[in-house]
Amino acid sequence: MTDHLGSARATIRVLVVDDEPLGRQRVLELLAPHDVEVVGTAADGVEAVSAIRTLRPDIVFLDVQMPRMSGLDVIREVGSMSMPVTVFVTAFDQYAITAFDMSAIDYLVKPFKDERFVEALARAREKAQTKNVVRLHEQLLSLLQGGQAPVPAPPPTASPTYLDRIAVQMHGKVRVVRVPQIDYITASGPYVDLHAGAQRFTIRESMQNLSENLDPALFVRIHRSTIVRLDLIDTLLRHEGSEYEVQLKSGIRLRVGRSRLETLEKQLGGFK
Repeated sequence: MTDHLGSARATIRVLVVDDEPLGRQRVLELLAPHDVEVVGTAADGVEAVSAIRTLRPDIVFLDVQMPRMSGLDVIREVGSMSMPVTVFVTAFDQYAITAFDMSAIDYLVKPFKDERFVEALARAREKAQTKNVVRLHEQLLSLLQGGQAPVPAPPPTASPTYLDRIAVQMHGKVRVVRVPQIDYITASGPYVDLHAGAQRFTIRESMQNLSENLDPALFVRIHRSTIVRLDLIDTLLRHEGSEYEVQLKSGIRLRVGRSRLETLEKQLGGFK
């Protein structure tokens, strides 16, 4: 990457990768006041690989959870030694805490504040303007090899696969919601609501990404817009017209999509 990180070019070239249009727009708006050149955007990992290879950006803001190819898959495909300076963008703080926090790789947890973005951009710019990016490449390679030092490994009792906590931006602060505290999750446009007892927390994330990152032994997706914690389901109710609902132990009733019924019954152990 020496030729496109050298001093001959003053303007930093940036690529923005996010499968959600609002996510891309948010980063583009935050980049606008800064002296950078946005060379392109990508809506998934496949597009990202092509853009990195052809556009050769100095910095890439790379979403972690994407269809077809995740952010880490992008690095594997491009190769750690060929990657530009990378700022990961994720809705799940588990990724950041267990993989990126103690490394030279920066990250942004959605939804992030403007000030946090400016900090990440400044750090990325400094790295991109430095010819010696070997350590950055070593960090990416370490991450791909399973979190070998200096990237910290997850604690022995923690699942390396499924979410344990979710970061929620509220009133200028970031609140960490433990996944076992969540009763059920509902979708509202590009946002989802995490219902935990009497509390409700809103984050910008897709139901698909959430369902793929929640332990299926603990949660079940009963509708395209609803995920429920299994041990809170008290009754599966059938109504006229083959309409189904689950009633939680709290008394709350939630609709079951017909296409989700078979999966629900299996996870309930055949309970009908």
